[in-house]
Parts: sequence; structure tokens; C-alpha cells
Amino acid sequence: MRKKNLLLLGLCFVYLVNVSALITGPVDYVSPLVGTQSKHALSTGNTYPAIALPWGMNFWVPQTGKMGDGWAYTYDADKIRGFKQTHQPSPWINDYGQFAIMPVTGEAVFNQDQRASWFSHKAETATPYYYKVYLADHDVVTEIAPTERAAAFRFTFPENDHSYVVVDAFDKGSFVKVIPSENKIIGYTTKNSGGVPANFKNYFVLVFDKPFTYTAAVASGVIDTNKLEATDNHAGALIGFKTRKGEQVNVRVASSFISPEQAELNLKELGTDNIEQIAAKGRKVWNDVLGRIEVKDDDIDHLRTFYSCLYRSVLFPRSFYEIDAKGDVMHYSPYNGEVL
Repeated sequence: MRKKNLLLLGLCFVYLVNVSALITGPVDYVSPLVGTQSKHALSTGNTYPAIALPWGMNFWVPQTGKMGDGWAYTYDADKIRGFKQTHQPSPWINDYGQFAIMPVTGEAVFNQDQRASWFSHKAETATPYYYKVYLADHDVVTEIAPTERAAAFRFTFPENDHSYVVVDAFDKGSFVKVIPSENKIIGYTTKNSGGVPANFKNYFVLVFDKPFTYTAAVASGVIDTNKLEATDNHAGALIGFKTRKGEQVNVRVASSFISPEQAELNLKELGTDNIEQIAAKGRKVWNDVLGRIEVKDDDIDHLRTFYSCLYRSVLFPRSFYEIDAKGDVMHYSPYNGEVL
């Protein structure tokens, strides 16, 4: 019995040493998944995993809920429909200016149910500054690292003649245009839940590091390979390419409430950094902000709870401003629709 007790104590010591070795900053205590096991009948937090910087203008979230569903991500879900740029404060308030990106393989599909893929939390990494998940149905690994107004995506595809990326600008009025000569997609979404000026738009731009071998515009669910753009109640696009096993396709994404040109300027936040460098910079920002409060406690669960809540508290208010070509601070006013 004494040997068994010593063995148990030894295992506990090894576990504690391993856990403490993984903690090199306060952000390591944070789990963006805390509070996501929610539904209408019973909530444990009404949160979603916001992949973002503190007070960022844009967040990103793996989307398990259907378009327009305030519960964009719920822990009990087993399928991801897309990776959504979001500005949502809570499920009850819902979202505005949102659009989604989704890698698919095999058949070119746009419908959110058809493109959805099974995933497991065992193959999911969620931190405030970096997100990674394996999409089993498409055999694709998706990675995201954000800045305040932009994000770097990396899709690792299987060997496939038909690998695609879907861009869904959602309903309520949207526009998407594919520009093959620049490996680029631009567009806007007007999706909102009320309380916005009449000229409200969220303009976006995506730049890929691989030429397109397939292009299609989507209007009202119809995929048209003869068109490069669509303006519709619900517009979107598909682009595709042939990929080798393990081939990585990088996508740089940004948006603006001001103009398409400003979205291009916001894309420069990413600089020439790769996704690892962007994630590392994001990690430092989070550690700097969360590190302003130091908590001493021997209970790691207390530390996880505290810093996960502190992470939530510095997501808002968001930085609703953008930097123009002259370096001046500008913002689209949600009150009168003017750029001030």
C-alpha cells in the first residue's frame, strides 16, 4: 500500500510540474471555450471563443450555429460551418457586419449544411491569439491568428484535385467579387440585427498565396462558374485549386466599415509576418494586458477562472476606429453613417 501511495504522489508531482512548465504567462491560463456550453434552455455563460486581440475591431470564431443564430459556437456541437468574422457582444444581442470563410474538398458546395464538417475538441486548439482545428469531413486543418483589424489563415489540404475555399457574405444584402489576376476576393456584407445607419457596410478583402484554378460566384445559393461577381440578398464565392498532400494555402483577410480601400490598408497590419509570427505577437499583447493584474493562488483552477474572465472583460469596448493612408485615426459613425 505504501508503494502505491508513493507512486500516486509521484505521478501527481509529475503532473503538477508538467502543468506549471506549460504556464509561461497569464494568457496560458485562459480558455476561450469557457462558457460556450450554452443553449436556450440552460446557459453556462453565453460566450463564444473570440480569437482576437484586446479591444480589437474584429474577432474570429469557428461557427457551429446556422447563419443568423446568436449562438455562433456551442461546445456540444459537432460540426463547423465556417470561420466567421464577428462583432457580436452576446447571443441575445446577435451580430453585425459578419461574413464567413470555409475550406472544403471534393464537391464544390456553398450551402452551410453541405459544407459543414465534423470536428472534435480533441483536435481543437483554442487560445485568444491562435486557433487550430481539424475538419474531418474535408481532411483540412484550419489555423487562425488575428490582429486588431485583420487575420492570417492557413489551410493545410490533402492531396486533391478539388480543394476549395468558400466565402459567404451572408444575407440581408451582400456583394462578392473574385479577382483571379491578384489571387484576391473582395466584397461587403450588410448583415446586421438593427440599429445601424442606412449606408452600413462591412467591406472585406482576402488575398491568397496560390493562384486559382476554379472560380465561381454565388447568388441565392446558385453556384455560377461563368461569373466572377455577385450582388444579391445572399452573395458569395468559391475559389479552388489542385493541392498536394499537406500543401498549405495562406489567406490574409481584413475588413473595414469605411471603404474597400480602407480594408486594403487594414490588411497591412499583417505586414510580411507568417502565421507563427502573428500568433507570437498576439500572445505578447495578451500577456502584457493580462499581466497588469497579478494573482497569487495555489489553486490553478482559480487562476484559470480569473484570467479567462479577465480575457472576456478586455474584449470590449472594441476599437471602432481605423488608420487611413495619412496615418490619421478615422471611424465610421454608427450614429449618423459619416466617416469622422
